[in-house]
Amino acid sequence: MNLNQNPELVELRKAVREFTNKEIKPIARQIDESGEIPKELIKKMGEQGLLGLYFPEEYGGSGFGKIGYCIALEEITRGSGSVATMVGAHQSIGTNALFIGGSEDLKKKYMPALTSGKKIAAFALTEPEAGSDVMSIRTTAKLEGDHYIVNGTKMWITNGEIADYLSLFVKTEKGIACLFVDAKSEGITVHPREKKLGIRGSVTNMISFDNVKVPKENLIGQEGRGFIIAMKTLEGGRLTIGACSVGAGKELLELSANYALQRKQFGKTISNYQAIQFMLAEMKVEIYAMESMLYRVAAKFEEGLDATEEASLLKLFSSESICKVADLALQIHGGMGFSAELPIERFYRDARILRIFEGTSEIQKSLIAHRIIKNKGVWNL
Repeated sequence: MNLNQNPELVELRKAVREFTNKEIKPIARQIDESGEIPKELIKKMGEQGLLGLYFPEEYGGSGFGKIGYCIALEEITRGSGSVATMVGAHQSIGTNALFIGGSEDLKKKYMPALTSGKKIAAFALTEPEAGSDVMSIRTTAKLEGDHYIVNGTKMWITNGEIADYLSLFVKTEKGIACLFVDAKSEGITVHPREKKLGIRGSVTNMISFDNVKVPKENLIGQEGRGFIIAMKTLEGGRLTIGACSVGAGKELLELSANYALQRKQFGKTISNYQAIQFMLAEMKVEIYAMESMLYRVAAKFEEGLDATEEASLLKLFSSESICKVADLALQIHGGMGFSAELPIERFYRDARILRIFEGTSEIQKSLIAHRIIKNKGVWNL
């Protein structure tokens, strides 16, 4: 797939790169240290159509689909992993759960405000006792008249305190369900943001629900079908991990190559030393492989084909690879890479979460192995 042959995608990349260079990179360190993304920046991203890239124009989206979304997220990540995480959580999981399973009435009612960035969404699945084990969620929703009454607790909710709406997964009498919930409803408590190793500017919160009333028409899909909606949403969300990994990798390679061309040791720039050259070569190999997988998987999603296994392959490989790339970049920069004076250590910290959220590396291995065994090892990608 040659993305350079599509003029619309080329222009999209150029526009998002310019936006990132102008609006995100200059404040990336501030975002990391303050622990939040300025509201003005979120507003600007909405105005630029960056918060609805994923979705069709009929719902207020930009109509660039999965491939356009990945290109844009690549470029945003080159500026800040925190900003990219906020965008991904809002778009590819928070809003996408509604898009995947919601009725036309629900989508037409809520999506235009979400795709324009006037409203922000979050994906509320994980609980204190239910992370990878989704079936063990304990948050309940009981139908009483024309409302569900929700009780329970969610944790590790990206965009928690800035979200206007939640795609909330609950347990009902018929099994797991997904509700689209107004995050400002009475009975919802958003706890203080988590202090994290990386992506510090992306707010993450625990959220409690105490007899929260949700209109029954805000049920996404059907009761008992919530697990399927969650899994389908997370499959698409794994494109986010791939795009973030590729974007971060490209930025780290560029920073490392330029540093190697400037830094002198023993009378010549370190770019002349084979040890450094080999590190740069290793970085590029990893990035090339990640990028190749990302757009192959994105294209399959775009065609409406089943990409369950491919999404897991992408998520596993890219999240592991970007950690290697970040480590090599830090090594090339030496002591300066370890210093907060340069962005390398921030990229290094931000990369580590990619092996955990949207399904841990271990969960991806289990999913992949299950497919291999089911298909008796026959290569069917």
